[in-house]
Amino acid sequence: MATRGAKPKPAALRVVDGTVRTARHGTESYQREVAENSKSSFGELKKPPGLKGEAAKAWKSYIEKASWLDASREPAAIAFCELWHEFRFNPSGFAASKHGQLRAYMSELGMTDERNRTNAGAEIKDEFFD
Repeated sequence: MATRGAKPKPAALRVVDGTVRTARHGTESYQREVAENSKSSFGELKKPPGLKGEAAKAWKSYIEKASWLDASREPAAIAFCELWHEFRFNPSGFAASKHGQLRAYMSELGMTDERNRTNAGAEIKDEFFD
């Protein structure tokens, strides 16, 4: 049976996108500690040597930039890159069901939320509060 509601986010992703709620998740420092413990227990996410061509480019473009991912997400990251390679190889032959899989992997890896994208050094000024 399906479960209602959104899937729980990893602690590191909550810290990155700023959705830490102290009543639900504890303090932000606690969430950072949980994320660091998770990263230290699973290890850093490293590019597998078997990725070639467009899959390797996808890893470099998308997965390496996702600082919140740890090695526990490696299978989903590899599957995303392989699907991306297949899409780039034959876009017109890429089935609609595979588009759904690609979107699901992107969502699972936290790549569809625009709040995760940081602009290093660029600050947005608010006309009312700045």
